[in-house]
Amino acid sequence: MAARGRCPECGSEALVEDAHYAQQQLVCAACGCVLAEGLLTTTYTEEEHLREVAYSQSTGQKEQLSRCLQRGIRRVQDLCKVLQLPAVFEETAVSYFQRALQLPAFHLVSLEKKELLGGCCVFVTCRQHSWPLTMGTVCSLLYARQDLFASVYLSLQKELGLSVPALSLAALVTTHLNSFRLLQPSANVPAPFLEDKEKLLARTMGIVELASETWLVTGRHPVPIVTAAAFLAWQSLRPGPRLSCPLARFCRLAGVDLPPPAHLRLKELLEILLGMASQLSWLRGFTLDKKTVVKHLGDLLQHRVFLLKSAFSQQDGGEQQDTAPGQDSGCPSSPPVAQKGCPSAGKRQCGGTLRPLLPPCLLHPRKRPRPAAPSAPDSAATGDEPISDSEIEQYLRSPEEIRAFRKAKAWP
Repeated sequence: MAARGRCPECGSEALVEDAHYAQQQLVCAACGCVLAEGLLTTTYTEEEHLREVAYSQSTGQKEQLSRCLQRGIRRVQDLCKVLQLPAVFEETAVSYFQRALQLPAFHLVSLEKKELLGGCCVFVTCRQHSWPLTMGTVCSLLYARQDLFASVYLSLQKELGLSVPALSLAALVTTHLNSFRLLQPSANVPAPFLEDKEKLLARTMGIVELASETWLVTGRHPVPIVTAAAFLAWQSLRPGPRLSCPLARFCRLAGVDLPPPAHLRLKELLEILLGMASQLSWLRGFTLDKKTVVKHLGDLLQHRVFLLKSAFSQQDGGEQQDTAPGQDSGCPSSPPVAQKGCPSAGKRQCGGTLRPLLPPCLLHPRKRPRPAAPSAPDSAATGDEPISDSEIEQYLRSPEEIRAFRKAKAWP
């Protein structure tokens, strides 16, 4: 399209309007000189009124995100996609990240902490929406140390004033079991090892509640406990072909990692179950061990309140609880073979009392106590140090000495 005027470079009148990249430009067709450039961008407000503005006058230049913020937002979005979180979770986590980078507390932190900040925003969002996500899961995805991640998380919670609810153990059980491959038919899973999801979830929840009532959950990481409880629940639903399956193979078939403390949590749960089984009257004629007790797990969970009171003392000092009618106060009478299956956890002590139901750290304290923190070296004793009254009273024995000491103190 020709336009009036002359080119200032060559003097030609062959001027045309060229829509280059959808922007109108006035160009000389003879020498290619650009006489006038079009408008590069618009704002949302001006577009509504069909008016264009130059890029230098638009808000697009002022609203341009920094490179650090762009990388952080992409990192948050990628993490949400890996965890398969809903879109509303991603929007909330991105908004937390943008708010956090505007605070002075996160301006001068290290690059490693800034990279963990996006994971903390996702972690907080999941907790606020009751989405069970553990800190260990996020750290494994970000290849981060848990102590460093926890410090950034606490700083984010403090600076933004966020209210983060505690993780529900029941929600964690549901989420952890949803990832099991034993709940869906697969070529890698034998048919006898497949299990119904609802049955396994209900039985696992019962075992986790039992672990909570017996001090096995307090102060422990929840994932090993849930893994051990799911293994026992899975074995008890079809004990015939599953009792010979160890915990390591169960985790491989389920497609989940085996936490190192899971074997210890499994041992503690079996000790509790053996103690409860020793109080069931219809099991006194059987030899129970850590494998056969799993067959009676349904009965143990059904009567767990009574069996816990009968097998363990829940009072300070290990006082004996009332027993059911028809039971003796001592160890239940049974054949010698059955006595071998009676666990140490459920046996009554020689004095006629039950083992107290206490946290494992109190029942099995450390064999080697932790060394005390080194103290400052004391100065050499000379014998002339002053002795306090309370220290003197520790050496007084007879009433005559006490009266003499009081008399000496009252002497002017």
